[in-house]
Amino acid sequence: MHRFYHPDIERTQALPEEESKHCVRVLRLVEGDEIEVVDGRGNLYRCRIVMAHPKRCCLEIVATQHVPPHWGHKIVIAVAPPKNIDRIEDMADRVTEMGVDRIVPLLCNNSERKVLKTERLRKILVAAMKQSLKATLPVLDEMTPLGTLLAEPFAGDKYIAYIDPSLPREQRKDFAQEYVPGHDTMIVIGPEGDFSPAEIEAALKAGFTPVSLGQSRLRTETAAMWAVAACHAIDQREKLIKQH
Repeated sequence: MHRFYHPDIERTQALPEEESKHCVRVLRLVEGDEIEVVDGRGNLYRCRIVMAHPKRCCLEIVATQHVPPHWGHKIVIAVAPPKNIDRIEDMADRVTEMGVDRIVPLLCNNSERKVLKTERLRKILVAAMKQSLKATLPVLDEMTPLGTLLAEPFAGDKYIAYIDPSLPREQRKDFAQEYVPGHDTMIVIGPEGDFSPAEIEAALKAGFTPVSLGQSRLRTETAAMWAVAACHAIDQREKLIKQH
């Protein structure tokens, strides 16, 4: 069944213009056809088309179901966007497919990208949410200074990944070993120039655990995807162990 997105579907009972056009003109759906609509807050609506108009496709809600995120806890990824916008867009798409609750673009001392327009990124998140059959849309922050994020209260486990060779490697722990399955988790990843020593010191004072993401030196967006994938892989392994 085709899936669409509207954050206010219960009130309007109609698709927005862009989704209406895709539904009626591209997919050629007609009155009586049934579709799925998600609101990005975990609700899935089974709807019947009552007026197939390409500017305003009107619907009748047939059934409603709450579909919470399958991972069952918060995963927050905060990452300094690289200069190449295609790479941050690809990262946002992939982590949304895997499952993440919030994406925070970071502004750091060594950031190559100082400004980020989030409108296109939000469209990518919506498409990834629908494609991966989720009903919850990740929160996408505007560009956020690292200091602002560090000062933010967060009740879960907090990690900062860095590769600065001037810092003692023994102070860094392997993320895959430190990660606790099922815990609310925030992972902070810096720019390709890495965090400055002052930024790492500030993160440690704010309660972040310094971690390594393995032996390879990863691109910024690859590190973000690796971290989110590791969370889900470890969570799934833990669930399988408990089942047996």
